[in-house]
Amino acid sequence: MESKPDKLPRMILSTASVDKINRREWLQDIISREYTKVEVIPHANINVFNEMSLYTLDKLRLSVVRSNALTIKRKKHEPYHASQDNYLGVILLSGSYHLEQGGREVYLNPGDISIYDATLPHQISCSRSFSKILITIPRAMMRARLSGVEHCTALRIPGNLGIGTITTNFIRNVVQEAENMSDWGISALAEQSLDLFTLSLASLNSQSYYLSRSRSTALQSVKSFVESHLADPMLDTAMVVTGTGFSARYINDLLNDNDTSLMRYILQRRLERCSKDLLSLLHTNHNISEIALNWGFNDLSHFSRTFKKKYGCSPNQYRHDYSVTL
Repeated sequence: MESKPDKLPRMILSTASVDKINRREWLQDIISREYTKVEVIPHANINVFNEMSLYTLDKLRLSVVRSNALTIKRKKHEPYHASQDNYLGVILLSGSYHLEQGGREVYLNPGDISIYDATLPHQISCSRSFSKILITIPRAMMRARLSGVEHCTALRIPGNLGIGTITTNFIRNVVQEAENMSDWGISALAEQSLDLFTLSLASLNSQSYYLSRSRSTALQSVKSFVESHLADPMLDTAMVVTGTGFSARYINDLLNDNDTSLMRYILQRRLERCSKDLLSLLHTNHNISEIALNWGFNDLSHFSRTFKKKYGCSPNQYRHDYSVTL
């Protein structure tokens, strides 16, 4: 039986695994595969070194990158895969970093934040060794949160004051503790990380860039209604439509920004509530059937199947294996 991993899966890619003569070409291929098609230009008389640790958090990906000096260029009209239709957020940890895109250029200091469009021409120049956190954000997700994000690329958000400081420290701590946390624990922080990053971008110019408030407010209303009725086994699309005043089509359009639908979202939240209660000391004396029924499942076979599909093991095995780790 496939069991759920104890810790968040991490993929490490390093030039150290490649002969020195092939490192530039290898690095260029890896960046082009994992992020976007680019040309890698090493600086003269400096060995090519680059190491990436990649963590997947739901629909986001965090990468910790350490590298020697280099220049990376994405040229005009280069093709890209649909999976690479992303914005790339940067938090510089150390070294120097110069980003150019769309006629703008920005120099980052350690702690500073910026963003660029992975599909459009850009150039990154680092004159000395550097380290950074790279946040891969699907375009649809980013644009749903921040109207005008395309005007925020290659701009600097200071990491030493205000929301920039909070964002940098929060995401840095998430990365630092990733190996000490279970996958479900760190995934819970993904949305908070993205919220803070979005607020940082919105702070660039509150009069020019604004959060998509109407959709955001509507989505929050839908989620709040669902949350307060999860225990009701009769919760369905018609009930949410009546309770929120939005049409079924609009509700699903809102949730489509999160790559889900209303009924999939309801199922996901019920499963998450059940998984939490299975590990809670407050529910030690409650059997699995009681917990499932308490969160709106009236078909225990369906509950067991969907739980195993999401978490990789049965509810009973999940409770047995993970309750000790809390």
